[in-house]
Amino acid sequence: MLYSSILKPIFFKLDPETAHHLIVDGFHTAGKIPGVNSMMHAMYGVTEAPELAVDLFGIHFPHPVGLAAGLDKNAKAIDTFSSIGFGFAEVGTVTPKGQSGNEQPRLFRLPPDEALINRMGFNNEGTEAMARQLQRRQVHRIPVAVNIGKNKVTANELAHEDYRSCIKVLYPHGDFFVVNISSPNTPDLRALQHGDELRTLLGEVLLEVQAQAARAGAAPKPVLVKIAPDMTDEQLELTVATIMESGVSGIIATNTTVSREGLTHRNASETGGLSGLPLRERSTEVIRAVYRQTEGKLPIIGSGGIFTASDAYDKIRAGASLVEIYTSLIYKGPGVLRELTNGLKERLRKDGYRNISEAVGADHR
Repeated sequence: MLYSSILKPIFFKLDPETAHHLIVDGFHTAGKIPGVNSMMHAMYGVTEAPELAVDLFGIHFPHPVGLAAGLDKNAKAIDTFSSIGFGFAEVGTVTPKGQSGNEQPRLFRLPPDEALINRMGFNNEGTEAMARQLQRRQVHRIPVAVNIGKNKVTANELAHEDYRSCIKVLYPHGDFFVVNISSPNTPDLRALQHGDELRTLLGEVLLEVQAQAARAGAAPKPVLVKIAPDMTDEQLELTVATIMESGVSGIIATNTTVSREGLTHRNASETGGLSGLPLRERSTEVIRAVYRQTEGKLPIIGSGGIFTASDAYDKIRAGASLVEIYTSLIYKGPGVLRELTNGLKERLRKDGYRNISEAVGADHR
């Protein structure tokens, strides 16, 4: 109520990127004040429920709804995001060297479509800055994933060096890692999703993970790959086959889309990646296709257009073990997390499942 009646009208009068930084920087500053994160947890935290707990990749998730990458690009506000009800959070995308990203304006709201378009271009402060932020973490309620990418100036044939560099610096600080090869806002990045380039990239990333794990004397941490929603059926099948062969731990489906089908707002003409409600059906289709091709053997995190518990549950029944939100948080505020988790519990009871994991892939049975 506080968000929808007071804060959202204020934020939506501001330029979207200004509002974005106001939220992240505000969380960063407020989180340093003793007691604030505990207060945020009391206001917005989700009560743990055994039926929603997920154990995946050797990691415990208190519930399946996480924060997608792109909001906390530098892990500046991870303590506060860990306190408002998420089951896990992705930080990043981070690149080895800090970069300014694309020219502004580069973030646009489409309120009638409940969508966002961004062409941020991996703006971030670099791996060393993120490592410092993650070292300062005080709140450890949830797992944290680090989403990694390549610098804009790095040629695709050398991309693996950037991804290895990210792992090398940030390995001690993430619970798992996400290889981002699917943003539409870095030139030629999506070409890394296909063929030998993808095979080489993932092989190099896993070599670095194994080297860091050996140095730490522990099992290697999980690596997932984030894919685009805009591939043809044939491209998707080939990409998923390569990912399966690589030995990574899972897939995130999907990133933002370049499609503009069905949009009504004037900002539809802006270039960049579209997120939010218009992506809902396509991302679920991709989840269903990936689950079918992998026979449910490669875990999927579903992302794209989740605004209601039904949206989340549809992705879970299609094959997602976990789900992520971003745009619905902007439109609905942190109260959406209780709405989603309470709704998921209701749907489990209705379908007779004792745990959310029993519903994963239910549409295929």
